[in-house]
Amino acid sequence: MPLMEALERMRHDRLVPFDVPGHKHGKGNPQLTDFLGEKCMSVDVNSMKPLDNLCHPVSVIKEAEELAAEAFGGAQAFFMVGGTTSAVQTMILSSVKSGDEIILPRNVHQSVINALVLCGAVPVYINPQMNKKLGIALGMSVADVKRTIQKHPNAKAILVNNPTYYGICSDLKQITEIAHKKGLLVLADEAHGTHFYFGKDMPISAMAAGADMAAISMHKSGGSLTQSSLLLCGEGVNANYVRKIINLTQTTSGSYLLLSSLDISRRNLALWGEETFEKVKNFAQYARDEINAIGDYYAYSKELINGDSVFDFDTTKLSVNTLALGLAGIEVYDLLRDEYGIQIEFGDLGNILAYISVGDKNKNIERLISALSEIRRIYKKDNKDMLDTEYIAPDVVISPQEAFYADKISLPLAECDGRVCTEFVMCYPPGIPILAPGERITREIIAYIQYAKEKGCVITGPESMDITRLNVWKGEENG
Repeated sequence: MPLMEALERMRHDRLVPFDVPGHKHGKGNPQLTDFLGEKCMSVDVNSMKPLDNLCHPVSVIKEAEELAAEAFGGAQAFFMVGGTTSAVQTMILSSVKSGDEIILPRNVHQSVINALVLCGAVPVYINPQMNKKLGIALGMSVADVKRTIQKHPNAKAILVNNPTYYGICSDLKQITEIAHKKGLLVLADEAHGTHFYFGKDMPISAMAAGADMAAISMHKSGGSLTQSSLLLCGEGVNANYVRKIINLTQTTSGSYLLLSSLDISRRNLALWGEETFEKVKNFAQYARDEINAIGDYYAYSKELINGDSVFDFDTTKLSVNTLALGLAGIEVYDLLRDEYGIQIEFGDLGNILAYISVGDKNKNIERLISALSEIRRIYKKDNKDMLDTEYIAPDVVISPQEAFYADKISLPLAECDGRVCTEFVMCYPPGIPILAPGERITREIIAYIQYAKEKGCVITGPESMDITRLNVWKGEENG
């Protein structure tokens, strides 16, 4: 663990700090030191010769990144301290420029479309197939990918979720082969797929499938600190150019707390990843079986596989549909937190996701199962008015960048039907936009937003914090 070891050496050298940060190993902020601990504060330091520099690594950070690349099977790994958002945006900014087309599933994280706002590339959306019973978008159909590439021969790249938030995997290997034959770069958002690289009998990882780049949330299933992530590159990628792109937006003051957590977690995964994720899979399967035995809930898994839009399923995911209960996922989410002291990952309009990890214990799994059983007994109601879909196909009128920077006016939400949105509207988590800049607003979308608000979803994106108004394109008034 070159980074951790370098920090340990620095701490034992008892250097007198006349550099930033100004808390000087915690001595300047005793209240913060009491809260976080002296050990933590002593390694919250700035770049210096023995600790290397994240913007231009030549020693211990370089060595730590090389070990990460080896562990994940990539040609190059970059330590990212801006979360997987920064890794996703780097992939896109490295692959396309203004006016270039990039093929995407529409159920992408907001960071993807944010990157298009920054660089001016044009999205070509593949509308995912739907599971109407669950109300969720699935993966990318291979036939849809072939058809879209044929229709857009000048596209430069394609991005694939591996997996989706719910655990759905597309046929990444075949999509990669198809895309490479046509000269497209393949980018994988693996925010929820760190364990694919280390677990046994997991869906295929991006690097194993031959993808060009992959964004990895080490802080999700990999055990590192929140906001620490990896960007992986394959053999054909110019890593020096990617480093330049990273340095356009990433901080020059990389946190050594985050960096060392990546170094330590990578080693843990390399040594014990297989047994770790076997335990996680067993926890998740036990919870699925017990929740499905309660009635009305549906904890889904590999039975969804259809060989195409659900090519594989991540069995570490405990995704549970709640619609038959007469409760939206967000309502179950709120009940678990407020009435039972259980914080799950998210609830949307039809599903909840409880994130299972090696940090869980049997008694916590049992507590979750018992709480869900009691919620059914106490709160179950008629489900006739439940909204049955989580995805509305977009009508893209202008590019995200053009819309975001266009002249705009603010209108009450109810008056926005037919107008072009110039900002994001999304439920967070998971952060998949209901509307993105440049998309047509419809009555269906307005009804969806109002329904989501009523059910208690946290809606973010618009300047109007209470989501009563939206900014729309002014230019359309003039034809």
